[in-house]
Amino acid sequence: MVKDGKRVAWITGGGSGIGEAGAERLAADGWIVVVSGRRKEALDAVVAKIAAAGGKAEAMPLDVSVAADVQKVADEIVSRHGRIDLLVNSAGINVPKRRWADMELEGWNQLVEINLSGVLYCMRAVLPAMRRQQDGLIINVSSWAGRHVSKMPGPAYTTTKHAVSALTHSFNMDECVNGLRACCLSPGEVATPILKARPVPPAAEELAKMLQPEDLGRTIAFVASLPPHVCVNEILISPTWNRGFIQTPASRD
Repeated sequence: MVKDGKRVAWITGGGSGIGEAGAERLAADGWIVVVSGRRKEALDAVVAKIAAAGGKAEAMPLDVSVAADVQKVADEIVSRHGRIDLLVNSAGINVPKRRWADMELEGWNQLVEINLSGVLYCMRAVLPAMRRQQDGLIINVSSWAGRHVSKMPGPAYTTTKHAVSALTHSFNMDECVNGLRACCLSPGEVATPILKARPVPPAAEELAKMLQPEDLGRTIAFVASLPPHVCVNEILISPTWNRGFIQTPASRD
């Protein structure tokens, strides 16, 4: 049970994009929101925006690829608030050199450390508190690329996002007996700053047709609003104007 009605959410990648939108929506729903990310200035801006709207938010800078630092932030949240009810793993990156022809091991390792190991580190860090509560929700932001293999995201990104899906389902298999649940949120193209890292960034008219960060913010808040006996195992969501469909030639007999 949530003590005194207080609900505490920790959001990584909270300084921009999906994480920022999720933080704003959760705060509007009355959650105490802790945003983490590598850029303190961006986090502070999100906190100020939430506060101006009457919400409660805090910034705790963090590189999710450093396991010890992840644990320190999780412990600090529990020390301040006594609980963690929701973890949103939204931190993620991609790199421009993402083809087999030009990919570099440095880029591969960076994606694995942040997109996959960072997710695991955060899940592991909140697990003791959630087990004590016998209640807790984790939302792992994966990707359409974590369900459908395509060339554009590149092998490293696609592999890490497939692994996040497996990690999420594995968590539910083990932790459902403790009242815990996890959702793998797999969006198609979202108009976020990460798209600037693409070899050919989308044009403005293409960005306007994509999912917007606030669409995912609403989705995160919806999953978080459901009662503890409900587990939304996976959400696959895409723009109606889906470039993956449009660019695929019709099959011929």
